[in-house]
Amino acid sequence: LMGLDPHSIYMDQETFADLQSTTSGEFTGLGLEVGIEDGYIKVIAPIDGSPAAAAGLQTGDIILKLDSISLKGVSLSEAVKKMRGPKGTEILLTIGRKGESRPLEVLLVRDVITIASVRHRYLEDGFGYIRVAQFQNKTGENVAKAVQSLKEESSLKGMVLDLRNNPGGVLRSSIEVVDLFLSGGKVVYTEGRLPDSSKEYFATSQD
Repeated sequence: LMGLDPHSIYMDQETFADLQSTTSGEFTGLGLEVGIEDGYIKVIAPIDGSPAAAAGLQTGDIILKLDSISLKGVSLSEAVKKMRGPKGTEILLTIGRKGESRPLEVLLVRDVITIASVRHRYLEDGFGYIRVAQFQNKTGENVAKAVQSLKEESSLKGMVLDLRNNPGGVLRSSIEVVDLFLSGGKVVYTEGRLPDSSKEYFATSQD
């Protein structure tokens, strides 16, 4: 009952408040999206521009210890709580990485993590690039603005939508992003034991 899969947990009030701060785009910590695998905390993705990303942490890294304290069997919510803290404070991570014969030690300094969920630029004439790092509350709106900006800058022939290492986030925002590129049809549906947990989401017809 610890979770439905490595990326899901049951949330108490405090954990839910942490989630709300993350999806709003700003919190104080290391800048890691994490999950649980085989009883250990696993890095899903470092957040762009964060202390964790600057230190070279990678998707798939296993966090073995925090300040020499083993995380074996520690819940995801408790591990996240330990990684959060005041700006400027240090924490030592012991990392297990595939291909490395010995654990790595990485000293990180906590900072305010501002997650820019959407970035965009032109790759070359007529071809744009949009990076979605995480689905926050305003990601759909920001992707729409990025597409419009690319169209205004040049005639848009094609586009790369980069979702690599995106850990997910707000469902509604992800649907809004999909809606920008479809002219209609079912996007996603959810099913559950309770009637109000079964929902369908459709793209709206647009030019």
